[in-house]
Amino acid sequence: MIATTLPAGAEAGLAAHERVYRTLRGRIMFGEVDPGLSLTIRGIGTEFGVSMTPAREAVRRLAAEGALTLSASGRITTPNLGPERIEELAALRALLEPELASRALPRAHMALIDRLRAINGRIGEHVAKQDIAGYIRTNLEFHRTIYLRAQAPAMLALVETVWLQLGPTMRALYMARTRTDLQRHHRMILASLAAGDEPGLRLAVRTDVTQGLKMLAS
Repeated sequence: MIATTLPAGAEAGLAAHERVYRTLRGRIMFGEVDPGLSLTIRGIGTEFGVSMTPAREAVRRLAAEGALTLSASGRITTPNLGPERIEELAALRALLEPELASRALPRAHMALIDRLRAINGRIGEHVAKQDIAGYIRTNLEFHRTIYLRAQAPAMLALVETVWLQLGPTMRALYMARTRTDLQRHHRMILASLAAGDEPGLRLAVRTDVTQGLKMLAS
């Protein structure tokens, strides 16, 4: 019989790599790091208490997702996006996210809508505290909670890759500008979900994911 369990050392290495990858991925996606931030394999390994190998593998995966940039010299940085790139990613969100919301609509029962309202309330709290990372994290939680009901994991994975690339730049943009009523489009989304209004839902989601980014990048 062929053994299916990994040696203890291999299991530990895999767990270390996954821990580093998931933690760094969350920090980048949720705007906890600035755009253009320089990182090193050694620095990552030291912070997480792991060897160079799992740190390097985590960086490699994140670079493949567009969450980190690797220069020809081996320099590692978080994305620093210009207006054209932001517009491109906004266009991707405008294509994918209304479709996910539409697919989720038949499963949008009142329990889901109540949960979304609670999340939207937490968003307001983060805005009031000027907690940028908290705002980005709960904003994405609001959208992801809807999209999970679409039962379209490949499409959701693409959307999360876009969110990942935008994270640090969103942090910088929100820190630089004062915004009010960031939940207005979410209220439109909630109303469309409650009414079973697919055209209205598509429009509300598309407006939410594009107008905010274009306003911030202008």
